[in-house]
Amino acid sequence: MRKIVAGIFVSLDGVAEAPQDWHFPYFNDEMGEAVGALMSDAETTLLGRTTYEGFAAYWPDSDDEMAAMMNAQPKVVVSTTLENPTWQNTTVVRDLDGVRALKERDGGTIGVTGSLVLVRSLLRAGLLDELHLMIHPIWVGHGERLFDEGETVPLTLLKSETFKTGVLNLTYTRAAS
Repeated sequence: MRKIVAGIFVSLDGVAEAPQDWHFPYFNDEMGEAVGALMSDAETTLLGRTTYEGFAAYWPDSDDEMAAMMNAQPKVVVSTTLENPTWQNTTVVRDLDGVRALKERDGGTIGVTGSLVLVRSLLRAGLLDELHLMIHPIWVGHGERLFDEGETVPLTLLKSETFKTGVLNLTYTRAAS
């Protein structure tokens, strides 16, 4: 069975929306290595529709050093509304049953970037194997938070480190029940 791993940038007050507005002052080589390792471990990228649309608008025409990898990698979008994905190597699944079927296929790690609604859904459904949080020492004060109201989901800390910028790099798995 494949593993689903999510990586999220989060502020101290739990905001994970629009990290491009607050995260870059904390980016350093340590974080670059951690993000790079997470991305290189993923064989497939799993995205929610909103994140997919943002990525599909940027990556196909980008000359960024990561563009070739992002464009070539298989991408799966969880959406009930997306009909014809235009970004190369993209397929659509309609619900978490589609994600469960993807997870049960042979293959390597499935990585989730952004896609907060999807990450919450995967956590609640018990489909997320690892949650990598990079908690930044900033209070953003507004924006969508990673965790919202809902059921309790116990997690177990697998690994932790502190970067020189004060960012906490934490890796969690769902706690055994």
